[in-house]
Amino acid sequence: MMYYLHRLSDQFIGFNVFLYVTFRAIAAAVTAFLGTLIFGNFIIRKLTALKLGQPIRGAAEVHRLAELHGVKQGTPTMGGVLVIGAVFVSSVLWARLDNRFVWLALFSLVYLGALGFADDYLKVTKKKSDGISGRIKLFFQIALAAIITAVFLTNPLLEVQARSLYVPFVKAPVIANMSWFTFVFFALVIVGSSNAVNLTDGLDGLAIGCTITVAFAYALLSYAAGNFRIAEYLQVPFYPFAGELTVVCSALIGAGLGFLWFNCYPAKVFMGDTGSLAIGGMMGVVAICCKQELLLVVVGGVFVIEAVSVIVQVLSFKLTGKRFFVMSPLHHHFELTGWKESTVIVRFWILSIIFALFGLATLKLR
Repeated sequence: MMYYLHRLSDQFIGFNVFLYVTFRAIAAAVTAFLGTLIFGNFIIRKLTALKLGQPIRGAAEVHRLAELHGVKQGTPTMGGVLVIGAVFVSSVLWARLDNRFVWLALFSLVYLGALGFADDYLKVTKKKSDGISGRIKLFFQIALAAIITAVFLTNPLLEVQARSLYVPFVKAPVIANMSWFTFVFFALVIVGSSNAVNLTDGLDGLAIGCTITVAFAYALLSYAAGNFRIAEYLQVPFYPFAGELTVVCSALIGAGLGFLWFNCYPAKVFMGDTGSLAIGGMMGVVAICCKQELLLVVVGGVFVIEAVSVIVQVLSFKLTGKRFFVMSPLHHHFELTGWKESTVIVRFWILSIIFALFGLATLKLR
């Protein structure tokens, strides 16, 4: 919306600044951050008044974890609405509204946010840790992937790039035409990223802190993909629409920092599945839009490790009858082996920064 103020540059040359993605990205981050801070306490009070408290797994399920997290019982959840609202409003305000990638990212954010909200609502009303069944979640996530795939493959400007598979450290596409596998690949990216962030969201500030570093990396990756000179220099796929995703990712950075203000240990609010499913899914869509899908495995290394720990735990128990970790996801394993919650969180944040920097470094290793 603010982008169009550049048309007033005839009256005042200073309005030209609204043409630049970098300026609008910074403005989006600041807007989202301030919006989250301003409305944060209001949202927390509303969630508390509606008695939308987070149910904690009871002693019958995991006794030691219940002892550690029992004090969090009743902390308001669904705080993800604050992040979603801040990102959406800030993006609409500062991004170009004629950019299809912006709307794809925001649609994914709201779509999965609604799915997560329904899941959280069922958990709160049932007073249990189980909400919507995994199969139903998977169905709606795959449906989103089908929509995203259809948008790409029905557009001549996007189709060729969408079908190509790029791998970090390699300049040219490894597969020039994935054909029908494009949908499967997009589904894996979206479902995987959405659920990985969801699994990581188990300690105060853990998931949102890691989200900030991933969003920062993809803000840079999107800018590079949308700028022909930079894309040519770095030899990465060029998508003329990808540049505006820098604004959306920056809005997520600002909203994440603002939410962390309330979600840091000890948390006043949890984002719940409302936020984690939405954030993860949107980052998957952003990765698709700038053709850096596989790099998300590197940049989002903490999310990947958390998801893999759950898979390993399940396979180990089914095949051997024994648990590989004390508990999964991995952050609970370290908690139950004696690490303080704040220690786990900060060390995972450090790893997330390292993974993001390493992911960005691969742009020069091609």
